[in-house]
Amino acid sequence: MQSRIRNFCIIAHIDHGKSTLADRFLEVTKTVDVRKMTAQHLDTMDLEQERGITIKLQPARMKYVLDGVDYTLNLIDTPGHVDFQYEVSRSLAAVEGAILLVDATQGVQAQTLANLHLAIAQDLVIIPVLNKVDLPASDVPRRAEELQKLLGCSRDDILVASGKTGEGVEAILRRVILDVPEPKGNSNAPLRALIFDSFYDSYRGVVAYVRVVDGSLSKLESISFCATGEVGEAVEIGVLTPAQLPTPTLSTGQIGYVVTARKDINSVRVGDTLTHPKSGVKQLPGYVVVSPMVFAGVFPREGDDEAHLRDAIEKLQLNDASLTAEPERSTALGLGFRCGFLGMLHLEIFQERLRREYNLDVVITTPSVAYEVTTSDGKDTIIHSPLDFPDPARLFEAREPWVSVDIVCPADMQGNVMKLVTERRGQFKHSEYLESTRVLLRYDMPLSSVIVDFYDRLKGATSGYASLNYSVIGYRSAPIIRMDIIVAEDQVPAFATLIHRDEAYTRGKEIVETLKDILPRQQFVLKIQAAIGAKIIASERISAYRKDVTAKLYGGDVTRKNKLLQKQKKGKAKMLAMGTGRVEIPSDAFMKVLRRN
Repeated sequence: MQSRIRNFCIIAHIDHGKSTLADRFLEVTKTVDVRKMTAQHLDTMDLEQERGITIKLQPARMKYVLDGVDYTLNLIDTPGHVDFQYEVSRSLAAVEGAILLVDATQGVQAQTLANLHLAIAQDLVIIPVLNKVDLPASDVPRRAEELQKLLGCSRDDILVASGKTGEGVEAILRRVILDVPEPKGNSNAPLRALIFDSFYDSYRGVVAYVRVVDGSLSKLESISFCATGEVGEAVEIGVLTPAQLPTPTLSTGQIGYVVTARKDINSVRVGDTLTHPKSGVKQLPGYVVVSPMVFAGVFPREGDDEAHLRDAIEKLQLNDASLTAEPERSTALGLGFRCGFLGMLHLEIFQERLRREYNLDVVITTPSVAYEVTTSDGKDTIIHSPLDFPDPARLFEAREPWVSVDIVCPADMQGNVMKLVTERRGQFKHSEYLESTRVLLRYDMPLSSVIVDFYDRLKGATSGYASLNYSVIGYRSAPIIRMDIIVAEDQVPAFATLIHRDEAYTRGKEIVETLKDILPRQQFVLKIQAAIGAKIIASERISAYRKDVTAKLYGGDVTRKNKLLQKQKKGKAKMLAMGTGRVEIPSDAFMKVLRRN
């Protein structure tokens, strides 16, 4: 019955205790056996457990009895980092309510505001909860006042809880049942189900996570996908507890999974509508197509792994709807892909998943943002790769993406933040005091200044207390140039980057100095140069290996020593004239040069 179903998710800033609170929900409702319970139980990936962050949304169905009535509670645990905000937006579209979780020791943060605005845009019921009230540093009255000001609610509307001890957890579940509305939908209408996530199983093909909006679906029924027009069969259906539990049917308002047995990955898309063949139903709105923030070339280190890399990326795209990829060819690196990401953490997670899940060692070119360029013939083009940037003689204008940045930081560290943002070409918009000791700063900044290491530098400038959120606002004209890195007289395409003219010298010097520390010594002097066109703007040298030819000398005139050294010098000059050879770039060098000194 729809009246006994409640669909909700948890939204919060990173590290405010979402996954820990979800653990307590699973314990209180006895959804997971105590013997099988683990910390951050819904974080099923090894990477999530190691880094202590949620990367993927994770549904879980729970049963709870209130006043003698059995209710079905469908929870979706969501990530908190800005790079995975698309996971949050997809989760919000599948539920009717959201628990807004705020750390009672830290208060409202930048990502709290961003996720709240997403939930309000979806017209969801918001349940404010102060978490971690068991900690000595928690300040419930002060944080409650913040939430009252933010939401315009009364103090009685704000719940207090501790995901660690379990305090207040049952009160939250009670509020969810009482406040979150039952799912809307017509159980007698033809089937319409929204696909909000999916993944690939080697044995069962594509598995789709769905929210049934209208009608119902039974096992072995024929199904079709509105966007692709593909037809198949529901080989298995069920619910997530969070383990997959097969059931005979999925009815209106329920959240579950459908095993399609389809090996064609492109036939199932996140945001598509699943229905019965020839039902003639109207497709659900789905999701806004995400716009990647960062682009990087991904090439297999071994040339014959290109097909393996293609399959791996297609399967990751099925599981990560915000990842984009298109084929790319490099004269130096061979066949690969130009991939789009939402941020640098997203890129790092992608690279690590390729290594762990698919045993692939890849070369990642220097990430860049998408630039708009107008050539002298008046043609507008979006440039994703530095190698596609037009020659300066053909370039009329270049435009770079800008973002609106929200930074929440302690008021006494406001000066440090403003200095850092000014160094990154930020433009101050306005500030707002959330309370006497914390301030919200709003800036406009170039996206290229934000994506690389701005978050790390911001944490360092504020002793870890600042939080950050950003959103794209458009393109602005800028003097963008292409900078190349040359190693041993050979240009390395993977290090080519598009950069603002004013930052070129500083950044070029940082890169060559970093490579000097990373690259191994050779039998010849190794030159590392940063160049703009034919002009060298920064250079470093790595000395060659040198055999101690004077070791056998034990006395005599100094001319004996000089004679041997001159002979060695001539030999090296002769070897250099024959060619310097090829330098193997270590795989970790590509990620290390991204980090500014």
